[in-house]
Amino acid sequence: MSKCQEIARQFLSAWFQTEETFALLARYPQASRTLQRIVRLPDLAKSNYLDWLAFENCRGANIYFSINPLSFGARKRTKNAVAAAKGLYLDLDSDGDRKLAVLCESNAVPSPTAVIHTSMGKHQVIWRVKGFTIPEQEVMLKELAETFGGDRACTDCARVFRLPGFLNRKYSPAFAVTLDMRATQLEYLPSDFRLELPTIADVQPHHIDRPRSLGSRTRSESDWGWVMAQLNAGIPAQEIVQTLANIRSDKPNPHYYAHRTVDIATAVQWVRKGVDRECVIERLKERNAALSTDSAVEIATTALSFVQRVRILHSKEN
Repeated sequence: MSKCQEIARQFLSAWFQTEETFALLARYPQASRTLQRIVRLPDLAKSNYLDWLAFENCRGANIYFSINPLSFGARKRTKNAVAAAKGLYLDLDSDGDRKLAVLCESNAVPSPTAVIHTSMGKHQVIWRVKGFTIPEQEVMLKELAETFGGDRACTDCARVFRLPGFLNRKYSPAFAVTLDMRATQLEYLPSDFRLELPTIADVQPHHIDRPRSLGSRTRSESDWGWVMAQLNAGIPAQEIVQTLANIRSDKPNPHYYAHRTVDIATAVQWVRKGVDRECVIERLKERNAALSTDSAVEIATTALSFVQRVRILHSKEN
């Protein structure tokens, strides 16, 4: 087996369990053509899939694998076919060296399971995780991208990354995709990622002028309470977004953070009033024409999950 194939085999064997199903892809960018195979680890040797990938790579294809495992018997790599949230990931495709250094020094995230170096100054960071639902995974992926300056398009559960060992054919000469394995034996929990995600808080419908720190709350929790109070007071959503973005200028992308917080808070209010998921999705898209259908679906799902959690907590307390 060639060196590139051995690197790929070792990585896939470390990332996936024997019984897990995943996708391997060969993409020809010039011809807009993709070849995909749904496989398991024993298939790599039995069916010579790595030989096939090496052959396609030599012909100009870029080689990828699916981060999350797929359901047994899956024929396509769709969101519905994703079996579990196995990884969190971040695509640092601009100013990557500096951003990777900042990430590695941060106390908000654990050490990556692996870093895939896709070209000079460009890196794909992955963490092996457990305990995330698919919606929770996608929320965290968006927050990781916002916090560390990653590619915000790289936040869906069916995402594929470049497979280490093969050549990145986007460049001339081609760049060898290399691998830096780090915390290989660990599976991280949601509590290991200490980012400022919007959280549910019961707020009374009173008007206040701006977000403020309340006791031991994090800043995002204070933001959340303020946004809910502003919505309850009848302040227009766009006005709330602009004010929050101005105040949270410490965020890497204040407007993204503000829009997302207000969108989730609005969706939570609708769900609490009995609006069903499909109507929440349509209302979000009507209010924000720039919001994609996938983003609206993810926000509606997040709002439903949050409301259900609060109801369960309240029922236990009572």
